[in-house]
Amino acid sequence: MDFFGAQDQARRLTARLVLLLLVAVAGMVAAAVLVVAVAMALLDGGQAGADPLARAFDPVLLGSVALGVVAVVGLGSLMRHLQLRGGGSAVAEALGGRLINGSTHDADEQRLLNVVEEMAIASGMPVPAVYVLEEASINAFAAGYAPHDAAIGVTRGAIRTLDRDELQGVVAHEFSHILHGDMRLNMRLVALLYGILVIGLIGRMLLHGMAGRRAVRSSRRGNGHAVMLGAGIALMVVGYVGTLCGNLIKAAVSRQREFLADASAVQYTRNPEGLAQALKRLAAHSHGSELRATRAAEFSHLYFGRGLRGLSGLTATHPPLATRIERLQPDWDGSLPEPRPVADEPAAESRQPGDVPSAAGLAGQAAVSSLSSPPSAAPTTAAHSTSTDLDSVQGLSQRVGQPGPADIVRARQTLAGLDDRLLEAAHEPYAARALVYGILMGVDPSSRERQRQALVDQALPEVLVELDRLATPLAAMGPGQRLALIELALPQLRQLTTAQYAGFRDCLRRLMAEEAQPGALQWGLHRIVLVGVEGPRHRRHRRAYLSQLEAPVARLLSSLARAGEVEETEARVAFHAALQALPITPAFMDRMASPQELDQATEQLQQLKDGDKSLLLDAMARCVFHDGHIAPGEAEMLRAVAWSLDCPLPATAAD
Repeated sequence: MDFFGAQDQARRLTARLVLLLLVAVAGMVAAAVLVVAVAMALLDGGQAGADPLARAFDPVLLGSVALGVVAVVGLGSLMRHLQLRGGGSAVAEALGGRLINGSTHDADEQRLLNVVEEMAIASGMPVPAVYVLEEASINAFAAGYAPHDAAIGVTRGAIRTLDRDELQGVVAHEFSHILHGDMRLNMRLVALLYGILVIGLIGRMLLHGMAGRRAVRSSRRGNGHAVMLGAGIALMVVGYVGTLCGNLIKAAVSRQREFLADASAVQYTRNPEGLAQALKRLAAHSHGSELRATRAAEFSHLYFGRGLRGLSGLTATHPPLATRIERLQPDWDGSLPEPRPVADEPAAESRQPGDVPSAAGLAGQAAVSSLSSPPSAAPTTAAHSTSTDLDSVQGLSQRVGQPGPADIVRARQTLAGLDDRLLEAAHEPYAARALVYGILMGVDPSSRERQRQALVDQALPEVLVELDRLATPLAAMGPGQRLALIELALPQLRQLTTAQYAGFRDCLRRLMAEEAQPGALQWGLHRIVLVGVEGPRHRRHRRAYLSQLEAPVARLLSSLARAGEVEETEARVAFHAALQALPITPAFMDRMASPQELDQATEQLQQLKDGDKSLLLDAMARCVFHDGHIAPGEAEMLRAVAWSLDCPLPATAAD
């Protein structure tokens, strides 16, 4: 499934789930009203002159009960949403996960980080936070509301038991959940289901509270005591029946999304053996996929494996392992591998991406690489410009959110080509800030001098020391390496305190203000940093068409054309080449848009309908590729601008 189709399906599923859960809540309201009516009839039935039916069906009372149930469900959902507003990290910490430090010396953790970073760079999205769960089972999950707050958690049993190809298959499966919008859908489900569960919890509290009292009062009070006990039982049953309905809905959706994630993981890696073998090792593992965390059941639909015992049939959030394996290997004979001793794992692993995938993985990657370039052509690297046919870039939008083996190979090459000092800096809090400052400083000497003085006035002394230490490797940095280094640094930047981030953001503002002629690339890289940490600022407006946003389209395309061309005439040619992909004809701007104008234009264009956003991406590609050549800086600029539109382009998409 393509990126835009998957996102659209996820939105439709969200709407359906909300509707179905509202129906479940309506049923709970009706049941609660019935319980209260019966309870009131029993309470008043023994009193002389009382009309129990009138009391039981008092509209004010029943309306209050209905509103009370809705309020409890709504407040419960809101409370859980606020508790999880930290995104994937909040889920990982709720499950007992520990954030893996970028400078860890643990060989298993280094390998996991390497695989995750490689996959993130290949898919063109922010590197997520990575957590390890100290569980002996084999399991993993992806959680968060958007890529900027995503987290991937992997159990200790998985990173010790799975080899690199198997671990890559699991990580690719989790990246599919991020790219296809499943992650956001799952987080909303957690909040909605908790609101329904609260009714049952209230019933249980009422039941326990009343059961703990001794019947020392009058018989009339005793009757009321018994009725309240009955009401507690009834509310508990109503709540858990509602939860069961919610779980059935959750399970039905989750099973289908798991099949999609398995298929996508194979598409990304072209190595079905890796994921299939990981599933077989899960089936053969003595601890299975079971998680012992207290809140494991609440997040069961997020896991790679089911995570809980006893879930089967309609309540199972995951398809049977045998079914998943057979879909990947139709000729599987049912045999499972022998458990791999932990002692057989490599004793150490370098932070550099030197670990080599298996023959199956390399074969798949080589096959796809051979399809993407002529056999006689040398492999395209970040140091070379690329020639291309204009017609071939028209389908650039089809590559959004669709990484492949060639992208993984490119990501591995990019990581291997990074200077050790820059790679280390991307994983240290102070050095990561200095690294980003160095990347974002302009090439004009006068601008760099003013920017340096601005940092002296604003930045922390420790950060300036790191900036000086990194001056030499930054000067030798290749143009295709800037985006990758920013992606690697983002997890460290997200860990800054509120005060630290405020200072960091102010430094970024000063750097842009002191830039003599800020171009589209400088703006794009600045925006990637901000969006990668804060997330996009989505406007709560209805989704728009290109015909409604001609002005922001003109600003963006005119700036892209001017970024790649010095001559005004050539810039106009690039702009008009872009218009060939659009159903509108905006006017060419006679100047480069300011960073503030580009920010505003991007925020407006994020609201485009998927089909129109696809057209805009193809127009951007035609603008950059109009002369049949693209320099590494132009490819980097295109990916940066696409990212700012919430459209992650894989590593080789701009080749």
